Amino acid sequence: MRLPLTALLLASLATPALRSDEGMWTFSSIPVAKLMEKYGWAPDQAWLDHVRMSSLRFPGGSGSFVSKDGLVLTNHHVGHNFIQAVSKDADFVKDGFVANTREQEVKVPGLTLMMLQETVNVTEEVEKAVPQGANEKVATEARVAAISRAQKAMSEKTGLQCETVSLFQGGEFWIYCYKTFKDVRLVACPEYQVAAFGKDDDNFTWPRHDLDFSLFRVYEDDKPYNPQHYLTWSKVGTKNGDLTFVTGHPGSTSRLYTVAQMENDRDVIYPPILRNLQTNVERLREVARSGEEGERQVSAQLMGMENSLKALTGYHKGLLDVEQMARVRATEEELIAKVKANPNLNALAGDSWDKIANAMKDYARYTKENQLINLGSSPSLFLAVNYIRSLKEADRPEDDRLQGYKTESELTRISESFENGPTNDPSNDIPTFTNYLNAAQKALGDDHPYLSPILNGNSPEDAAKNALSNTTFNDGNFRKKLIEGGLKAIAATKDPLVALAYKIEPYMTDFRRMGDSFRSVVTDHQARIAKARFEVYGHDVYPDATFTLRLSYGTVETFPMEGTLAQPYTTFYGMYDRAESWGPEARWASWSLPERWDKARNTINLKTPYNFITNNDITGGNSGSPLVDKNAELVGLAFDGNIHSLAGTYYFDPKMNRTIAVDCRSIVEALNTVMGGKHLVEEILGR
Repeated sequence: MRLPLTALLLASLATPALRSDEGMWTFSSIPVAKLMEKYGWAPDQAWLDHVRMSSLRFPGGSGSFVSKDGLVLTNHHVGHNFIQAVSKDADFVKDGFVANTREQEVKVPGLTLMMLQETVNVTEEVEKAVPQGANEKVATEARVAAISRAQKAMSEKTGLQCETVSLFQGGEFWIYCYKTFKDVRLVACPEYQVAAFGKDDDNFTWPRHDLDFSLFRVYEDDKPYNPQHYLTWSKVGTKNGDLTFVTGHPGSTSRLYTVAQMENDRDVIYPPILRNLQTNVERLREVARSGEEGERQVSAQLMGMENSLKALTGYHKGLLDVEQMARVRATEEELIAKVKANPNLNALAGDSWDKIANAMKDYARYTKENQLINLGSSPSLFLAVNYIRSLKEADRPEDDRLQGYKTESELTRISESFENGPTNDPSNDIPTFTNYLNAAQKALGDDHPYLSPILNGNSPEDAAKNALSNTTFNDGNFRKKLIEGGLKAIAATKDPLVALAYKIEPYMTDFRRMGDSFRSVVTDHQARIAKARFEVYGHDVYPDATFTLRLSYGTVETFPMEGTLAQPYTTFYGMYDRAESWGPEARWASWSLPERWDKARNTINLKTPYNFITNNDITGGNSGSPLVDKNAELVGLAFDGNIHSLAGTYYFDPKMNRTIAVDCRSIVEALNTVMGGKHLVEEILGR
């Protein structure tokens, strides 16, 4: 029987320790005493600093330094867009790639990696800025302004890229400062067919047989970067029951949401998103089945959308679990009762749950339209709108700017994203953009201020083609000229994509401001609840994931499955068996093997551990996270969770939630025997 995180958390914080190895802990609050009590061992500060400084954040994922010469390990699917983007003269996605010399390593435009250097808790400073008795809007604006000032001060003091971080749903505010690396080069990757073996059918399942890794290298001053800290590659790996740690950047969880917020996700947010995703996946599959070129063009999009569809379906099912939601509600009611029994806490947060519930009713109406005008279906158009908005926001007083556009560092990042441009041809987005326009037309009508300039009397399909097929947006020189010319050049351009972005930006920005007014009520009362929770249960708790560096701990551990137990490891034997059992043509060739891998069955050590599972607590964004042992040696590479872990967005199930990782031994075996990467093995093993 599953037990939700919220119930586990709030019920167990009155006792000395949590009842399972759950938690994505910040590096400033590692539960050392709990680790020592359960395992007789806990990391010291030197261990933590070493692991932290070896960890990297990728766009949408995680990674780590694994050699003294700046070699970086992450998942293939984390690097997939960039691998696809640099496949100019050869198809690295289809055929794989290994650079035999440093000179052959391929520079990846637009890829920036980040290493956490410093964190500062500014909660007290931020809360002092809130006027006594301020309403929700004023309080939220005061907090936003205060943390922006703190971020700016830290950026000037450190010279690092600093970000504001809200933890515990507004209970704490931090500044995280990063060293950034912008010269990143592709070193090696296997064929996509091997990295994503089983494709969507095997996604979020176990057993798995995916060689989901890629190697990059960081350069500075045109020389390989020599990191002060990097992970030593384990020569022995793990065995069943071994203690493991995951260090990475979990994207987002909602375990501290109120019931009203969870019900809003269940009833308002997910249903239309799932419908659109299903339609878009079907259309992209048609393109992929049209031939090799079609498959190459949409492989990254299709992989991302299939992953999103399966993941969001799992999140939604978690919220539809009547038993679990009843437990979440009971836990919330317990906290409310404790708050209302205390006069001071009651004054602080006694009515906060009702305030959030009422705000959700208003926000539901806003959300429905927001989903229809969302530009996630056309990343290129989004980049253009976002950049135009940033130029206009920069002309406003800092306190009046939208969140995400307040500081110079935020504006600089938006400008850099625009300058670096999209990782795929905008014309590839025509099918998905068309689908979104069809849905918006049916719901909003042709005269809606968002749709009218897009359609301009045309059908959704023709409008999408007009905007995305005739643009020069992929031309870096064109974007550079727009940056140099500013808003005047953008307003004068005849490029259809940029011209359209200029027309729709005012409405989309005004709509964004309206959403911020709804969110301010929720933001303020979430912070009140967080403060009340601290008073009732203490600070011995981890925050929801925020795409910031975290550490989770667990063990290699099986789980009940189909009337038996799941195997803790798979091997290369299993990959070849699965390929033979399905045959090369089944399910769009999901389990077919590239020719050199088919031949390698006679030379590869088939007993080599391939993938394995642990009970570490992770979520999206942890892809590419290293798994390390007590010696801080790399033993694996997180790339997925099982299907049971998807509800972990809202609650943790210690009996069933599992992390799925590539075994470090399989990467070495593949590089040595199949990929022609013995020189890389020598580098990572320090020979």
